[in-house]
Amino acid sequence: MSSTPAITAPKSDIVPAAPPPPAHVAIIMDGNGRWAQARGLPRLAGHRAGARAVRRTIEAALAHNVGWLTLYAFSSENWRRPRDEVSDLTALLRHYIKSEIAELAANGVRLRFIGEAGRFAPDIQASLAEAERMTAANTRLNLTIALSYGGRAEIIAAARLIAGAVASGEIDPATLDEAEFARRLFTAGMPDPDLIIRTSGERRLSNFLLWQAAYAELIFLNVLWPDFGAAHFAEALADYAGRERRFGARPA
Repeated sequence: MSSTPAITAPKSDIVPAAPPPPAHVAIIMDGNGRWAQARGLPRLAGHRAGARAVRRTIEAALAHNVGWLTLYAFSSENWRRPRDEVSDLTALLRHYIKSEIAELAANGVRLRFIGEAGRFAPDIQASLAEAERMTAANTRLNLTIALSYGGRAEIIAAARLIAGAVASGEIDPATLDEAEFARRLFTAGMPDPDLIIRTSGERRLSNFLLWQAAYAELIFLNVLWPDFGAAHFAEALADYAGRERRFGARPA
């Protein structure tokens, strides 16, 4: 008696779709000083190398169709650094805006700044405002640079605005909710970050997007910021894609 041959299911030619990238990636760019120190260079050299890493990161975000990218460039605590270093950082900021804005605009990048911009010199404030104006219509990538930024100061500023609105009768405190509060933050109108990356091996948020990071996935990389590039960005996105986001809900 002959046996019936086994039926082999045909192989599917359908390739599984790649998981969508995070809508919003935020990065704590850390390690410029250590990068320079390891090479016997002044700290300014590390900051300049870090600026080149910013360019690579923007290119990587565009390549991966990330819609929102936020970079922690200058914290409110950075004003406490030595005067010469602060002067170098602000000079580098001036140069970066002038040298990069045209290319960012040409690549469809919308640029905005969050933080206490009033602490910078008037010419820098004017350049920041002009960069935002020049790129306001772009939609390919929303690039936000956090300058003179601190998460606690942001929350306090929002609380003051809420208090004023309550005092004027604009808001009934009994109806205040998270969405109403978030509209007073520097990041109003932006989605919360899905993924926060920190370089240099440090494992803390350092006062960055404290309200917005409530349900963000966190990735800490042992690479100094000036060495960060497209491969590291892709590695972080792959790690993110393998995670299950629950937003506080119990697993099914």
